Amino acid sequence: MIQRIALLALTVSTLTAADLSQAVVVAPSALSPVEKKAAQVLVEEVAKRSRLQWPIVAAPTTGRPSITLRRNPAGGPADGFTIRTSGASIEILGNDERGTLFGAGRLLRELRMYRDSVILPDGFQITTAPKYKLRGHQLGYRPKTNSYDAWTAAMWDQYIRDLAIFGTNAVELIPPRSDDDSDSPHFPIPQMPMMVEMSRILDSYGMDVWVWYPAMDRDYNDPATVTKAIDEWAEVFKKLPRIDAVMVPGGDPGHTKPDALMALLEKQAASLRKYHPKAQMWVSPQGFDQKWMDEFYSILDKQPAWLTGIVHGPQVRVSIQELRRRVPARYGIRNYPDITHSVQCQFAVPNWDAPEAFTHAREGINPRPTEMRAIFRDQQPSTIGFLTYSEGCNDDVNKILWSEMGWNPDVDLTTALREYARYFIDARFDESFAEGLQGLERNWQGALATSTSVEPTFNLFQSLERQASPADLLNWRFQQALYRAYYDALNRRRWLAETATEESAMNALRDASRSGSLAAMDAASRILHEPGQVSPLRQRVFELAEALYQSVRMQLSVERYKAIGRDRGATLDNIDTPFNNRNWLDKRFAAIRSLPDEPSRRNALREIVQWTDPGPGGYYDDLGNPAAQSHLVRPKTYEEDPGSLLSPRNAFARTSAPGVDWRISTMSHAEVMYDGPMEMLYPHLDPTASYKVRIIYGGEVSSSRILRLTANGSFELHPFRKIENVTEPVEFEIPKQATASGSLRLRWEKTPGLPGNGRGTQVAEVWLIRQP
Repeated sequence: MIQRIALLALTVSTLTAADLSQAVVVAPSALSPVEKKAAQVLVEEVAKRSRLQWPIVAAPTTGRPSITLRRNPAGGPADGFTIRTSGASIEILGNDERGTLFGAGRLLRELRMYRDSVILPDGFQITTAPKYKLRGHQLGYRPKTNSYDAWTAAMWDQYIRDLAIFGTNAVELIPPRSDDDSDSPHFPIPQMPMMVEMSRILDSYGMDVWVWYPAMDRDYNDPATVTKAIDEWAEVFKKLPRIDAVMVPGGDPGHTKPDALMALLEKQAASLRKYHPKAQMWVSPQGFDQKWMDEFYSILDKQPAWLTGIVHGPQVRVSIQELRRRVPARYGIRNYPDITHSVQCQFAVPNWDAPEAFTHAREGINPRPTEMRAIFRDQQPSTIGFLTYSEGCNDDVNKILWSEMGWNPDVDLTTALREYARYFIDARFDESFAEGLQGLERNWQGALATSTSVEPTFNLFQSLERQASPADLLNWRFQQALYRAYYDALNRRRWLAETATEESAMNALRDASRSGSLAAMDAASRILHEPGQVSPLRQRVFELAEALYQSVRMQLSVERYKAIGRDRGATLDNIDTPFNNRNWLDKRFAAIRSLPDEPSRRNALREIVQWTDPGPGGYYDDLGNPAAQSHLVRPKTYEEDPGSLLSPRNAFARTSAPGVDWRISTMSHAEVMYDGPMEMLYPHLDPTASYKVRIIYGGEVSSSRILRLTANGSFELHPFRKIENVTEPVEFEIPKQATASGSLRLRWEKTPGLPGNGRGTQVAEVWLIRQP
């Protein structure tokens, strides 16, 4: 059916389209170097997709379709352009030189390019300019990425060009010294020469060059340290052919008090402008506790003239809206959203199930179109634009969508994804591949066992794989989608199989009263560790991982491809992560076998079998399981609170750790960021009964995880205390007065104003138990 629809669409569009197969590109000699680059981009990208070689000429050629690039004499908003068509004559009129480049990019996105054929839908016309003046992405040539460190200058040129075609006008580079290792086994050349080359490439496209420059030294109150830092940064500034702005994060990495940091940056701004007189200086309050935020605001209230603007990004403890309200109006707000990570990050996947989180982990291939739109709509109105945080090409779809939304916030997502598919994959697959990308996002939403997306999405991509040309199969973007589709299908099938295996093991334990505790544990162990059938999907995932390393240097394994770590995109190394509790059960069985008598062992086994049973009149919530958290209060929707400052999200303390001996229900939890509270509501209790609450906190052990628990706002169940015992249950009696109304609201609060990454209000499992 998909094939028939695609063929019909192709037939209709061909009948009502201008044939540009024999076109010439008219580039008058007066064009600027960037505008001539636009002509070059047109010709080269058409040739790659169609085999047709459009000549570049100075004037139209009689009898041949023409595409003329020139400056719009009427001018217009920066980066804007007009495309006019009349029959087979097309004009691209840029409001400025970059507008001409973006106009060429938009034409490329509209073309239907096939083997030996290029057509444009009839009557295509557009006059447009971007909503946001800054639309960019951080591209760091450094070891701590999942692909970038292996890219050559030619690969960077192509990727920068790809971004420009979708309206990106800025890229942020990273200097040799940051929180990374000094070298990578993948580097084709050292960092500084590549940074220089990337600056040159960006300048050739007329794109702005930003530098993300962390202040890494220990003490900037020391004059010698400051002098050394100024000299070190100046060496970078003077080597780069172009710098438009420098952004210094207050933390993550770096941890300098605002007064010392701002004094340093005033000197660095003066040094920067010796080499790049118009360059801007920006700073972010990342990692600041509330005391430092207040100090930062007081400095900004004095409105230092050397400072250009403020950046909101990961580990900024206030919302971007609050930052805009508090910062003087003279300073623009730039967004630095994390679009590359999926867990333990600024914008985690909201209702992710454990098997997908344990395998794809922090830097899996993550097309998230609807979630990116929600983040964009929440964040961007307070800003002048964005440069996103990226650690590799795993977030490629997200980058393109942000660039498109930065141009037109109301862009239809399906249309944008079809443009992505048409330009980057194959015009034959624009609708079906776009549908597949949306399916990959749905695969990660909600309980994996009951997903209605994983198998249809897998079938769709298998169909595309069968129809693909050799060139399609070598295309890294096509390979990424296949990798995800195969991996998700493998995960779901393993999840169902291993869950059934564990249930069989539980049945063996339930038989302990007949067989005896030791025999029951032996039987359960045999069931849990019996080798399962290896799915052919697993081998295909390995093949696609190899293909991705060869095509785009994705490092999907530490051992095979020298990835820097399992949590840095090495998802192949997680492919055999246990999806049931066999490791935890092995540990429990060892402890139970040491108990002195049969009744004790049977009681311990009964606890395992009845783990989720709260008893008559009680309730159990597995707060990290999207299907088992019915009492968790969500005061805001994801669209209203994508950063989980007020509403809980699913989170995971242990990912990429297949040997860990925690229960799955302990490895996952609900969390609210920074000082936001977490609540659970029980509306239908027996007002005459007594209750207690049992909690396994799970989550992470950190110095800033200091929580207080109250009931119905008036009864303190435990005061503020550091949560260190994260795997064993703790119990608290609930005063009878707290449930006398028949309703109970539990509320966890974190000590306000603490430093750190914001994670801390985390709860894994809760039993509300009615007392006899």
